[in-house]
Amino acid sequence: MEQQGTEQQTAISRITTGMRVIDTVGVEVGTVDLVQRGDPNAVTVQAPTADPGGSLNELIESAAVGEPDVPADLAARLLRTGYLKVSTELARTGAVYVLADQIATVTDGQVRLGVGVGDLPPEE
Repeated sequence: MEQQGTEQQTAISRITTGMRVIDTVGVEVGTVDLVQRGDPNAVTVQAPTADPGGSLNELIESAAVGEPDVPADLAARLLRTGYLKVSTELARTGAVYVLADQIATVTDGQVRLGVGVGDLPPEE
């Protein structure tokens, strides 16, 4: 397991913004907008002690750091494994996220995925 994590971090370290992203069947997903290396010690989202006067939405907004803009459980996983944010016209929100373990290869200035574009979580 540890070895696989090292390979994922090596692959992600060779990715730069602007690279083309191709899914497993050859569909061009889009271009890399953000590269985030994994942090195995990334803190999972802890619910802060709620201010009784604050609304749930205010609490959520105060806890949100902006990226990755996905549900908290997925965000924690993305932060631990590392991820790419890919600008794409194939998602309603204009961006999808790629987990480090979904990257198959990085060659010739492009990122090949081991999954189809439909398996990529869209930005919220």
